Amino acid sequence: MRSRIALVGMPGSGKSTVGRHLARHLGWRFIDSDHEIERRIGGSIRAFFEQQGEPAFRDLEQQVVADLAQSVDTVLATGGGTVLREAVRRGKEVTAVVEL
Repeated sequence: MRSRIALVGMPGSGKSTVGRHLARHLGWRFIDSDHEIERRIGGSIRAFFEQQGEPAFRDLEQQVVADLAQSVDTVLATGGGTVLREAVRRGKEVTAVVEL
């Protein structure tokens, strides 16, 4: 069994809600990539997106998801646009991906 599960889907599809329940059921850690991004930038994603633009945000998002994908026994809820980057989609090789 793989030790990482990434949940992907449209905004509002339930990734965080399902992720928390799944992690609790498995006895794993739950991480929301959007919350981790906001923690790293010290502010909101919306403000960063507006000030720095989409390409800068996607670069940051890609790095954060790559970092988080190294965690073991983890359920990761990703942002709605995470799969827009090919490098993130390639991460499926090391993580089980569930689309909601």
